[in-house]
Amino acid sequence: MLCCAGSLWAQPKPQQWQMVTQPSYHEMLKGFATPPNQYAQTLTWGLEGPIGRDNISRDLDEMYKQGIRAVSIEGGYGMPEPYLSPGYFENVKIIVEELKKRNMHLWIIDEGKYPSGFAGGLISQKSPELRMQGIVVSKRLRTEDNQPLSIDLPKQTLSAVAVNTSTQENKVLDISSGKLNWPATPGTWQITVVDHRFKTSVTRAANNPTHGKDTVNSLIDYLDPAATRKFMEYTHEQYKKYIGAEFGKTVLGFRGDEPEYGFTPWTPELLKIFKEKKQYDITPYLASFFIQQPTEEQKMAKADFFDVWSDLFRDNFFKVQADWCRANGLEYMVHIDREDMLMQLVRSEGDYFKDMRYVQVPGVDAIWHQIWYDNVADFPKLASSAAHMYGRPRALSESFAAYRPAPTVADARWVVNEEMVRGINLFEYMFWSSSANRKEGAPASQRGYLHDTAFVKLSAYSNRASWLLANGIPAARVGLYCPTEAMWTGNKMADSTLRVIGKQLLEHQVDFDYVDNQGLASDFRLQKGSFTNLSGQKYTAIIVPSANVLSADMIARLKTFATGGGKVIFAGEVPGKMTYPNFLHATDLPKQPWVTYADWTNLTSDFFAQLPHDVILNKTAPGVKYLHREWKNADLYFFFNEGKEAQDLQVTLNGSGSVTFWDAETGTTQAANGANQKGNQTQLPLQLKGYETRFVIIQH
Repeated sequence: MLCCAGSLWAQPKPQQWQMVTQPSYHEMLKGFATPPNQYAQTLTWGLEGPIGRDNISRDLDEMYKQGIRAVSIEGGYGMPEPYLSPGYFENVKIIVEELKKRNMHLWIIDEGKYPSGFAGGLISQKSPELRMQGIVVSKRLRTEDNQPLSIDLPKQTLSAVAVNTSTQENKVLDISSGKLNWPATPGTWQITVVDHRFKTSVTRAANNPTHGKDTVNSLIDYLDPAATRKFMEYTHEQYKKYIGAEFGKTVLGFRGDEPEYGFTPWTPELLKIFKEKKQYDITPYLASFFIQQPTEEQKMAKADFFDVWSDLFRDNFFKVQADWCRANGLEYMVHIDREDMLMQLVRSEGDYFKDMRYVQVPGVDAIWHQIWYDNVADFPKLASSAAHMYGRPRALSESFAAYRPAPTVADARWVVNEEMVRGINLFEYMFWSSSANRKEGAPASQRGYLHDTAFVKLSAYSNRASWLLANGIPAARVGLYCPTEAMWTGNKMADSTLRVIGKQLLEHQVDFDYVDNQGLASDFRLQKGSFTNLSGQKYTAIIVPSANVLSADMIARLKTFATGGGKVIFAGEVPGKMTYPNFLHATDLPKQPWVTYADWTNLTSDFFAQLPHDVILNKTAPGVKYLHREWKNADLYFFFNEGKEAQDLQVTLNGSGSVTFWDAETGTTQAANGANQKGNQTQLPLQLKGYETRFVIIQH
């Protein structure tokens, strides 16, 4: 029986590494040189070839020498004992035994390759009724001037719409009789008919002899909790049989990878659930999702549809797994797809923050050149913001799998720092292939940056730095609203202005979290001009980029926030609609007197002066970024100079007391010279070489 939250079984008490903590200065100092291995970075270990105890031990010894203290196993190609077979699990048991001997830890990638959710092909083979489904175009028919049409439709047909090819006018067709009847009508029209059917996004499977991406092994219906439980019966529950005694000890959790829809989702209960949530029938609108120029009404209906299916994705896929992991003393960490391209993400994933709402370790990936010296990117803040908003200490980046050219250790360090200063504090370095599949005599220099002797220092550095950044309470006071709801309506400016405003904030040393409708409308505690998230972090300013529509609940709470002393700034297109009772029937939203307005194309000094600052530089330095966390009796500041030019700065920091620099590479500390106290602030000189980082700790 699959045990989830809500079971009568007692829930394991969370361990320190699983909780947001606020330790003291001396507690952090005591652990700094050798942080607990549960906080260690991990690497993807591909189980390929004839796996056995000898090559398992050899690989782990090599990894340990490189500073690695945790691994993420992925079932791979060429194993004599196929993925998810009894022999495979016996090898996993050996891995856990060998890890335990070395005080190392294990994350389990929940699929043999990717994306998560096909159980190595067992869903298609044993549970085909639970396969993924979608809404697809079944017919496109063309009629000329006054040409009538009448055809019988199969029972799975959902909707039809006719579009005039000259004017783009469209007409929703009534097909409730099971027939499509098109009367003689002037003009040329294209009729689009849609139905639902079994359909899957592509998968790459360890058990697929082609080693390619195809649709042979279907994913589950992510919107059906029974399908998710069946997937876990084939995977998670089998691991539990073999290594469950080490759950929460040697085994830290499961890691998911890129669950996504490459098309419009469907699940058998969707129409019923939609009507319960939105109080109207979505069926007539479904075909309009597949035409180029839908009406505003049809765009709003599509937004309602995305709102509903993203709720189902959150509750019936991600939450089911998170609940199971929590009930078994584990963490569920996962990243989805296209985190660096939000307009594409909302089509394939629904809503990043809904997906991550119950996930213990939210994630992104930077596996190709989404982040590089010439491509500074802020999307890692999606994962750290989700962690901050919803009370999680860790945020994941799956990193470097497909960088071309492959990174050197110096390159990897720069990318790691770029992400850490945006809140990432758990890296899965990629990729370590099992020595069972390695050509004899292949030198380390041909096996990539993970095998370079210089990686030992990066490993030590990232382990200590990430431990520092996983403790304490995040201290950013600005929330930048992520307008997913506007993106569902096709509003590209919502995405563009979000990126520009976020970039400008960081270049002016104003740290922020992305915040979402869930938090602002209901989940955050609202009192006296502040929103407090589930980490205990307080936002005193909320910035809304371009958005044509906001939820009524969010508007009501923003008004209370503003009238209590909080700052609300609309910095783009002013929302003209309020989703009450739903998107389709959204009501007009007049300008609000409690809102301050700004122009995202010209964010002036007056704009930045309205915002809370915990770091002030004596000169402009857009390449210097920082992160601030609060301990019980100290403030941690992490600085990174993203540019190659050295920076000689005077900085003013919130918090007063004795100041030390902590070196995450060596595990040593040094008193800072020249620091002066002024009220509750500290002023000090800060020199940063090109690409250099610095941890500044102020002990109260």
